[in-house]
Amino acid sequence: MAVDVTPSEGLSLTLTPEQEMLQQQARKFAQQKIAPIAPHFDETGEFPMDTIKEMGRMGFMGIEVPEEYGGAGMDSIAYVLALTEICKADASHGTIMSVNNSLYCHGIYKFGTEEVKQKFLVPAASGEKIGAYSLTEPMSGSDAGTMKSRAVLNEAGTHYVINGRKSWVTSGPVADFVLLFTMTEPERHHNGITAFLIDATLPGFERGKKEPKLGIRASATSELIFDNYQCPIENILGKPGDGFKIAMTVLDSGRIGIASQALGIAEAAYAASVKYAREREAFGQPIGGFQMIQQKIADMKTRIEASRLLIYNAALAKQRSKSTGERYTTESSMAKLFASETAMYVTHEAVQIHGGIGYSKELPIERYFRDAKITEIYEGTSEIQRLVIARNELGLR
Repeated sequence: MAVDVTPSEGLSLTLTPEQEMLQQQARKFAQQKIAPIAPHFDETGEFPMDTIKEMGRMGFMGIEVPEEYGGAGMDSIAYVLALTEICKADASHGTIMSVNNSLYCHGIYKFGTEEVKQKFLVPAASGEKIGAYSLTEPMSGSDAGTMKSRAVLNEAGTHYVINGRKSWVTSGPVADFVLLFTMTEPERHHNGITAFLIDATLPGFERGKKEPKLGIRASATSELIFDNYQCPIENILGKPGDGFKIAMTVLDSGRIGIASQALGIAEAAYAASVKYAREREAFGQPIGGFQMIQQKIADMKTRIEASRLLIYNAALAKQRSKSTGERYTTESSMAKLFASETAMYVTHEAVQIHGGIGYSKELPIERYFRDAKITEIYEGTSEIQRLVIARNELGLR
């Protein structure tokens, strides 16, 4: 995205030809290949492996990763554009894409050694393998310092032996690799967390129960169980004790992905509502002629466009950070907070506009509504986003 700021003209945002091309490719693929199958995978809860692999071949699973590491070598705005289009068709596909891009690949590219990148990044960025991110535990969510899982260095100093149970792992049932955060020095709390790269084919790794979710049902989510899993020390990401810093830095990126997902859901619900308001008649006129419906349409549109600008602002801050090293925590938290609450607002209003048919599985409106809710929860709840934003503004730790 080209950005031009002048005193007389203000802020101008213009997509580059490459960004427009990727957006069009993602839109075409999403509407032709994903939208027709989305109801089936929502109903069955099956993982859409075939389309995910095809997305990998198209470069969608590692958009910001340089080509030499298997990715598409594009920028943060391109990622936002593509992910939004995928989520318009199906938020489940978008969730899988977001985690692989924003949490898994981004973390390894930013903090990994060359050896680690070749082993764990290249296969995932190219779509050959699927990556997951695991921070949460059954009794440890927003407060990561209370996690109970442990990693202990063996006497030879060659491996860490990992034990514990992780929960709510997106793509957990199918992931080939996992970016895992666990305690190596419990007495140091947050500063005692270390990041490990887990090969799911090794002994001691087990996939736990699959979660029966309200929405994004085709995005497989499960517990992961570690029973004396031996992780080589060369598979540490960063240094021992850097895990919490890595997790929070990666979540800055992940929140932009979830904001983009929320935007895609909201756009799909809005487009369906506008179409229905034009076509559905009551009392001798289209329902779009009634002021109550017009108010809903106006508010939905305004919130969507405000969300889009907050997301672009966060994506541009992320792009700048690649050269400056600065954090973009506030920008990503504001985008995630506003876009996720917008998705819930817009999908709620979409059900109201559609009335009874909006509550039926005959249309995707109720799926949009169910899918939207999770955007207010994962990658940090709305309550946590408000804390993050306020503490950063007040200069509090």
